[in-house]
Amino acid sequence: MFYKIEEFLCEDGTSPSEEWFMALDSVAAAKITIVKLKMEQGNLSNVKWFRGIGEYRLDWGPGYRIYIALDGKNLIILLGGGTKKGQQKDIVRAENFWKEYKGRKTQPKK
Repeated sequence: MFYKIEEFLCEDGTSPSEEWFMALDSVAAAKITIVKLKMEQGNLSNVKWFRGIGEYRLDWGPGYRIYIALDGKNLIILLGGGTKKGQQKDIVRAENFWKEYKGRKTQPKK
């Protein structure tokens, strides 16, 4: 199964995952890019699912984490990223982004 990956966008148009990604050094960015390619190809074996979101664990460096959610069967929403050190704060943030995403989807279009 292949997935399409899209970034969650805040109401102001900013992307939390893009902001996090752009702050990484080049080696970490390359590793995260590979993780995204693996997810597109259906490899979600390193994802731990809980409370509606997934945490992709990259056991390298400071223990990078990528937070995702599934919208339907073939769409992955990137909610953000972080490291093991900030894991609890990052999980709460990703959960809030997911709630916001779902809430906006259910609102009637203007």
